[in-house]
Amino acid sequence: MMTLDDIDHALLRALATDATQTAGALGRALGLSQPATWRRIRRLQDAGIIRGRKLDLDAGKLGFGVTVFLGIKLATKGRVSLEDFERAVTAIPEVQTVEHVLGMYDYRLRVTARDIADFERVLRRRIMTLPGVGNVDANVLLSEERRLGPLG
Repeated sequence: MMTLDDIDHALLRALATDATQTAGALGRALGLSQPATWRRIRRLQDAGIIRGRKLDLDAGKLGFGVTVFLGIKLATKGRVSLEDFERAVTAIPEVQTVEHVLGMYDYRLRVTARDIADFERVLRRRIMTLPGVGNVDANVLLSEERRLGPLG
């Protein structure tokens, strides 16, 4: 495991806030040269701490006004059922994330839809027909606050 110093943590916080910042701009903010900042970013990437930079789209402005979190309990357990379920669920474009979890449910899905009627269509035609689906619990997202997590 790589040891991080205060500058590494500050760099990660800055990138988590805005990953489009240049190494020069980050360096100026942190009191480093552009090459020294770039070397640190590269070292964090090589260590797997920075896994990539993602585009953060506003689903609502793209016409997807509803986000629903689904808890899925599979009807049958077993390796084949898990693999079949995972393969099928990841092929559904409205499913944004698939998390295999421990607890009341086997999977937690984040599903986006244009509206509630669209979500109902996705639920009935795509999710409820997946291999092995048993119980399904839905929670509609009302609002979301983004946090930096352990870096803050």
